[in-house]
Amino acid sequence: MKFASFNKTTKNYNNSQKNMKKQISKFGIKRRNILLTLSFLFTITASAQLQKSPAYPLIDHDPYFSVWSFSDTLNASTTKHWTGANQSLIGLLKVDNITYRFLGEEELMYKTILPAGDEKPYTVQYTETKPAETWINSDFDASSWKTGTAPIGDNLSFAKTQWLSKNIWVRREFTMSEINFNELFMKLIHDDNCEIYLNGEQIYNYVGWLNKYNYFLLDNAVKQKLKKGKNVLAMHVANTGGGSSLDIGFAAKMDQKNNTVVKAIQKDVTITATQTKYQFTCGSADLELNFTSPLLMNDLDLLSRPVSYVSFRVKSNDGREHNASLYFGVSSALATNTDAQEVVATKYLSGDLSLLKVGTKEQPVLQKKGDDLRIDWGYAYIASPASQKAIQNISSADKAIKNFSLNTTVTGNTITGKHLSLNTIISLGKINNNAKDNFILVGYDDIYSIQYFKDNLKPWWNRNGNSTIEAQLHKAADDYKDIMQKCADFDTQMYNDAKASGNDTYAKLCVAAYRQSISAHKLVQSSQGDLLFLSKENFSNGCINTVDVTYPSAPLYLLYNPDLMKGMLNGIFYFSESGKVSKQFASHDLGTYPQANGQVYGEEMPVEESGNMIILTGAIAKAEGNAEYAKKHWQTLTTWAEYLSREGFDPATQLCTDDFAGHLARNANLSVKAIVGLGCYAMLADMLGDKATAEKYKAMSKDMANKWAQLADAGDHYALTFNDKNTWSQKYNLVWDKVLGLNLFPASVYEKEIKYYLTKQNAFGLPLDSRKTYTKSDWILWTAALTVNRQDFDALITPVYKYINETPTRVPLSDWHETTTGKQVGFQARSVVGGYFMKLLDYKFNTH
Repeated sequence: MKFASFNKTTKNYNNSQKNMKKQISKFGIKRRNILLTLSFLFTITASAQLQKSPAYPLIDHDPYFSVWSFSDTLNASTTKHWTGANQSLIGLLKVDNITYRFLGEEELMYKTILPAGDEKPYTVQYTETKPAETWINSDFDASSWKTGTAPIGDNLSFAKTQWLSKNIWVRREFTMSEINFNELFMKLIHDDNCEIYLNGEQIYNYVGWLNKYNYFLLDNAVKQKLKKGKNVLAMHVANTGGGSSLDIGFAAKMDQKNNTVVKAIQKDVTITATQTKYQFTCGSADLELNFTSPLLMNDLDLLSRPVSYVSFRVKSNDGREHNASLYFGVSSALATNTDAQEVVATKYLSGDLSLLKVGTKEQPVLQKKGDDLRIDWGYAYIASPASQKAIQNISSADKAIKNFSLNTTVTGNTITGKHLSLNTIISLGKINNNAKDNFILVGYDDIYSIQYFKDNLKPWWNRNGNSTIEAQLHKAADDYKDIMQKCADFDTQMYNDAKASGNDTYAKLCVAAYRQSISAHKLVQSSQGDLLFLSKENFSNGCINTVDVTYPSAPLYLLYNPDLMKGMLNGIFYFSESGKVSKQFASHDLGTYPQANGQVYGEEMPVEESGNMIILTGAIAKAEGNAEYAKKHWQTLTTWAEYLSREGFDPATQLCTDDFAGHLARNANLSVKAIVGLGCYAMLADMLGDKATAEKYKAMSKDMANKWAQLADAGDHYALTFNDKNTWSQKYNLVWDKVLGLNLFPASVYEKEIKYYLTKQNAFGLPLDSRKTYTKSDWILWTAALTVNRQDFDALITPVYKYINETPTRVPLSDWHETTTGKQVGFQARSVVGGYFMKLLDYKFNTH
């Protein structure tokens, strides 16, 4: 949850700062049986669904393999990666002679006129010293300037010419043989403030930054400045902080729409923990569509298998027979970071699966790290059982829909290019009132997933190197019916448990959080044999295995598999105990995703992270009924506990997990974390039979809690800081005192705070504290778990549900939003929404 306090000169932080400036988830079936009518797959269970979401998960496995719909209607927009980059899925149903589009929208694509550097490096002249005022003119003599290759920037994974100073002036000469364009776009990325001149006249001026390529439609006045023959672009970029970049080109829009395609009518959408289900009317046919990512935490091999199911059920709706066929297209963008990357696509057979495969030609395995990135190594796969007699082919994306025909032929089994589409066509023959069921598998083999202290680690499903993605796809096909039943059962059970612990609204919040939280992690095994479940700070700063992201995520994993909770802590313990770092408090992170080679965050958060690690180790002991995990790391835990005993009660100026709010001294909520951490250490010592240590730390933490209640007391509430009684804050860290049964703070502390919070709510939730009106929804759910009656619990969570339903920001669930408007402030698609499960965890620990 990173505050923008990095050291700008440290290269590892450049992409992180750039984004911070922007906003500061075994059972065999014979293949001959897998196409049995499976009506239960599409049964909409009223007790396990959510119907409205800021965005809808379709394919959701890890920070790279993740496709969402950003609109309420599935065919109203292009499907996207959680970052917002297009990763197009297209679905069509042909009924008799009419074609209906039910999935995705034709992606806006461009034809290159003048290539930008990400497509083809070009030569520029540049200076970092302010030039004469005539530098913008076409005839300016720039022979004394330096010569470089674009793109330009500080990050050499992007840039061909490194730029680290405050200002740069750049000239690009180019030749145009054609200047008459119906629509011409400028393709541009810059960081920060940018002014651009074409042949001596200004065409662009922007204060701010573009952290990804944008396409700007040029008006006629600008197009008229182009000349046949020589042209000059003169650009100045001022770098005000964070990263730096510049690249530019021109492009024209491609026409890939098929005007004969009709939009299907969406009748319903529902979300369960593992599935997103749609219902459509396509003229005389009804379609039920189901996206399933089987993220079941009791089976790690299944959880880590990177294969999603897309299931189709089609029937006639007018009592008559109709000819029908189904088209499913997948963009090669699933395997690229940028549109400019060249890919290789292949069609082949593996046993009784028909397969399409695509990946970049370059295959830069684990080379890029940072936040707003997509994977550009490994391969995406589309598989169809041979029994479905699918026709598969590869085409350019602009021709994919136009070629929807059962007679489409393949020009070759391997195609190299850009913007390709992997196409699968299934003939349904004559459809009637009896629904026809089919499914397609979408998978991704990343080959190597994580770099862990310089070791490149394979994904968990292939941790021993003895499997293949084809074997995983075959197993997914064989187990289809059984896995779908398991998902349906889990979805219902999870919903019912959450409802029993809270209410129907709370259960829906848990549904919204489930897949998102899991898929913000990657499951691997270290060379030391440790299970590692490593998070990525999505749209925060891109760090990997951040402790104060693990902390709010924890309730979900403590509930369903404490081994995954250990997998979030193992790397931090290893970092400390291997001698790779020497300090008396816990580290903040292990690097920048996907490279976990050691902490990169520029500022320590000693009380925060030490408290987090001890509390979560205590929570694991509570979940498992023993302290064996703590015993393995007792010396390290003791070092951290001793640090908290000295520095935790009245913290000096430092950051906490809410570091976006800035530094704070004497933070009362951070003090609670230290006190509860020491209480957890006492609990662990007692479980391990060390009664003397247990008594010492129990008395210490109890005494601190009593002093805290006096020092933070502001009359009708407890203050944000010990020294300012005119402040307040959510004391969400108190929840572990209740959930773990530590009994350090009297119940009157919870009651006083809750009563006060209820006077401070806004339309979309309880603010984080008295400094701003924004909030963190995960913390609200923790605060709500402190309530002792249903009325107060309902009052706190209902505005969060309102936010999910009514936020104008259409992105995967943001945990940081404005309570007055419901708009996203920052962050999205993060694992921390696993914290929504705190009430259910409390219910499990203290009711059952």
